[in-house]
Amino acid sequence: MKMVANSEDDRFSRGAEKYAAYLESPEGRLRIDLAFANLQEFLPRATRTLLALDLGGGTGAVAVGLARLGLRVTITDTSLPMLDIAKRAAQQAGVSERIALKHADATGLFDAGSFDVILCHNILEYLDDPASVLYGAARLLRDSSSILSVLVRNRAGEVLKVAIQTCDLAAAERHITSECAEESLYGGKVYLFTPESLQTMLKAAALETITERGVRVLADYLPARISRVSEYKKIFRLERELGRRPEFATVSRYVHCLARRTDRADKENK
Repeated sequence: MKMVANSEDDRFSRGAEKYAAYLESPEGRLRIDLAFANLQEFLPRATRTLLALDLGGGTGAVAVGLARLGLRVTITDTSLPMLDIAKRAAQQAGVSERIALKHADATGLFDAGSFDVILCHNILEYLDDPASVLYGAARLLRDSSSILSVLVRNRAGEVLKVAIQTCDLAAAERHITSECAEESLYGGKVYLFTPESLQTMLKAAALETITERGVRVLADYLPARISRVSEYKKIFRLERELGRRPEFATVSRYVHCLARRTDRADKENK
């Protein structure tokens, strides 16, 4: 099953170092830290070592965090430079023995029911057929206690971004109904999701949502006088609270869904 169906996947190789630097910025750290905090709340409880798969895991930022918690993590990515960065990160964190790296773009590499935790963080927006990846990921979940973590770009957040950050009201108006936008970090096309469109795809893949959270609800629009570095902990606490509240989460930059297989999926896999 191909994960990347367009010709732009080499931008992730060209921009690997740029992306790694972005993840060290307050905005990048906040996206990683908020998603990881959400994920930790719902990790399966087990007496055995949990197995995780990070699809399009890039620089390994989340995988390293999971490995530190004792999980064994497989990272797949189509970008060798990204995987090199992930390898260095694992070595520096002292968790290399818990992380496997695979230069691949397919969920079909693995047997059904192989993983307890699967991550699809910020990859679906780059794919021409994200629904097929969700279907493939659902097949790989071990059972109904296993979880799939999906993080995607929120259309409403994109509208606010171009209106507030760049003062481009025409672009903001276009994004109200647009299915895609211009990627500011890599360049090229990036797809936009709504909570409703994501839920539709999850249900089609026989997945049911455990929780839905907003990620970066307010942080991108704070005035410059608020330091993103010295006030990081306060911003993080505020974001955690806002992300849990639907009335605020609806305008977040990213939508984070944690889902499990439904009973229908369990029956189909037997």
